[in-house]
Amino acid sequence: MSQAKVDRYKEEKRNRAQIIKKEKQKMMAMKAGVSLVALVMVAWVGFSVYRTLNPEDTTTVEKPTYTVDTAAIDDFMETLDLEEE
Repeated sequence: MSQAKVDRYKEEKRNRAQIIKKEKQKMMAMKAGVSLVALVMVAWVGFSVYRTLNPEDTTTVEKPTYTVDTAAIDDFMETLDLEEE
């Protein structure tokens, strides 16, 4: 091994505890971030489902009602019944 490699190895060996500590901190920060993102996504999906199932809680807007006059269809159906006989 060259002298530079030997010096690097000795430096890494000397600072191994600090290097491992930094790697553990990075790993914990990454896990915390991923956990936070997952928690936010689950909460968002849950809230969306809740709002979908309970729409009366979110707004007080009246929904329009429609009436359909089926008299013409009833008359047509009666004429079909009369033609069959």
